[in-house]
Amino acid sequence: MTLLILGLVIFLGVHSLRIVSEDLRTRLRARLGEGPFKGLYSVLSIVGFVLVIYGYGQARQDPTLLWATPVWTRHLASLLTLPAFVLLVAAYVPGNAIKAKLHHPMVLGVKLWALAHLVANNTLADLLLFGGFLLWAVFSFRAARARDRAGRVAYAPGRAGPTVAAVVVGLAAWAGFAFWAHAAWIGVRPFG
Repeated sequence: MTLLILGLVIFLGVHSLRIVSEDLRTRLRARLGEGPFKGLYSVLSIVGFVLVIYGYGQARQDPTLLWATPVWTRHLASLLTLPAFVLLVAAYVPGNAIKAKLHHPMVLGVKLWALAHLVANNTLADLLLFGGFLLWAVFSFRAARARDRAGRVAYAPGRAGPTVAAVVVGLAAWAGFAFWAHAAWIGVRPFG
């Protein structure tokens, strides 16, 4: 469990810099330089991510159960992750209406993904992992919206083509993950 917690602290800590202090982030970028700042950020993110994966894998070997989860929660989780994938893709497709309306769809996708996994899983490691990401996403979304308001950011209205592309690619990514990759990479079949 220690490696999972350390990984979460590093990964979510690095990704919380803008939540905690935009000024600190700006000063660090100026002091280190753009390239070294991005390099350090990337290295710490990768180290944290690897520790999260390894630590979560270890914790799954000897789980501490916290509550009972009915079978239907897996189906609800699968349903919730579908829009999460669409939101994640929408964050990277320029000119789509989803991003125009929601402004920060990736963070909203993380919220749905984390909530879905909290509903369907019942161990201490699950609570730490998915609860940590859910809390991070809540604060990240709040901070991003505050930055938008302070900067008077205006989002252009989305167009139909990019919106359809975001939805189709998101649905395809969800299907590939739900029916193949989740079992292959994580060892859990969402539908079986």
